[in-house]
Amino acid sequence: MISLETTFMGLKLKNPIIVGSSGLTNSVDNVIELEKNGAGAVVLKSLFEEQILFTSSKTFEEGDFTNYYPEAQDYIHHYHKENELNIYLNLIKDCKKNVSIPVIASINCISDSEWMDFAVRIEQAGADALELNVFVLPSNLEKNSIENEKVYFDIANKITSLVKIPVALKLSYYFSSLAKSMTMLSWTNIKGLVLFNRFYSPDIDINQLEITSSNIFSSPSDLSLSLRWVAMLSDVVKCDIAASTGVHDGTAVIKQLLAGARVVQIASVLYKKGFKEINIMLMEIESWMKKKDFKTIDDFRGIMSIKNSNNTASWERVQFMKYFSGIE
Repeated sequence: MISLETTFMGLKLKNPIIVGSSGLTNSVDNVIELEKNGAGAVVLKSLFEEQILFTSSKTFEEGDFTNYYPEAQDYIHHYHKENELNIYLNLIKDCKKNVSIPVIASINCISDSEWMDFAVRIEQAGADALELNVFVLPSNLEKNSIENEKVYFDIANKITSLVKIPVALKLSYYFSSLAKSMTMLSWTNIKGLVLFNRFYSPDIDINQLEITSSNIFSSPSDLSLSLRWVAMLSDVVKCDIAASTGVHDGTAVIKQLLAGARVVQIASVLYKKGFKEINIMLMEIESWMKKKDFKTIDDFRGIMSIKNSNNTASWERVQFMKYFSGIE
């Protein structure tokens, strides 16, 4: 009998498909439907550090508080933080009451400062794990790569000292030495790395002369970026790897598992095709496993990683010469 069961960060999952943090996971009703359609776990929509700070400061700027006590700004700032956090804590509690799959909370953070107390309260609300979506755009000319990357380690070390639930870092590929940084991060007390996060991509509307967003959803062609690094790092890092971005069908899930991922995260495909796509992907995986005579995911996980590959250069090189010049 074929089993799709797996584990991620010590959590038991009925299958390796996790619905990633997005608008799809911002309500109890959606989370219930995602479980019904086969999701192995969900990552709730992120609580944004920037948004909370922006909302409180914007409220103060727009109000006429010039004649109020100096404590007014602190009160408003605290109120907005508490309000946003309480809404999120209630979402966690309600999800835990209504579904049996793991519920992973998410914080989108850019620093190791004000949001730290959120993590403790998220744990107390019953979240099974915490995903930290960390992105520091290396655009500050005053900071070098060491200073930029130190932020990730500061966050990892501080947060794991505060909570007992497993913590994952969802990261981008903006590192001066990606392989070394990921490996060193895995030496901290985090339990998982999610490769990679997807963030706002700017574009320009040449007619309205406005800055807009582009490429909101991933496409199947985005798979290769995370696939390469999953294959190269899965045997090296000291924690679990979740593959994210570009996973749009069962074949893509299989590829990431073959490269060494423990689980995959999906979102864009569900926006495009609906929640029922999860079950379709699971059936594709089961059909393939039956064809290959694999009984469990562990039977084939990582067999195509760089460690187990007969041609390691195929993961490390970008072979444009072969494909575009006819050179063999």
